[in-house]
Amino acid sequence: MKPSRTLIVSAILAGLAGPALAHTGHDAGSGFAAGFAHPFGGLDHLLAMAAVGLWAMQQNSRRALILLPAAFVLPMALGFMLGLAGVALPAVETGIALSVLVLGLLVAFAVRLPLAAATAVTALFALFHGHAHGAELPQADLALTYAAGMVFATALLHAAGLMAAKLTQKIALPSLARAAGAACAVAGLVILVG
Repeated sequence: MKPSRTLIVSAILAGLAGPALAHTGHDAGSGFAAGFAHPFGGLDHLLAMAAVGLWAMQQNSRRALILLPAAFVLPMALGFMLGLAGVALPAVETGIALSVLVLGLLVAFAVRLPLAAATAVTALFALFHGHAHGAELPQADLALTYAAGMVFATALLHAAGLMAAKLTQKIALPSLARAAGAACAVAGLVILVG
C-alpha cells in the first residue's frame, strides 16, 4: 500500500470514529455478562486492545505475543480494583486518550522497543483503562464477576488484534496493520482534543 493510500485509509477510518470515552456514564449493570459487554461499548477500549495485539505481533517475538497482552490485562484488573476502591489516579481520561494515540503510533511506525520497555508502556496505559471501568461501576456487590467478564472480553480483544495482525502478515500486507495503527493514532488525537 502506497503511503498516500495509507494516509487516505487512515483518515477515513479516523473520521468514522466518534467520541469514545472509557466511562460512558451509562449504568454499567452487574455480573459477568455486564462486565463482558462493557469493553465493547467504548471505541477507545476497542482501539487500545486491537493496537496491543497488532503491536505484539509486530515485535516478531513469541514472548511479546504473550507478555504484551498480559501486561495489559493484569494491570487493567489492578486499575479496576483501585477505581472500585475509590483510589484516585490522576488524568485518567487523558491517559486513556494517550493510550490510543501512542499505541496507534507505535503500530503505525512498527516500533520495536526492548520487551521490558514495551511491557511497561502497555501496563501503564492498562492502569488508566482499568481505573475508569472500576470507578464507573455503580455497585460493588458483583464487582468480582463483573471484573472477570471485563478481563475475559479484554483478552478476547487482544486475541482479535493478534489474529488481525497475523492475517495481514499471511496475505503480505503489513502496511494494512500500519494503516490501522495510523487510524488508531488519529482517533486517539481526536479523543485527546475532544
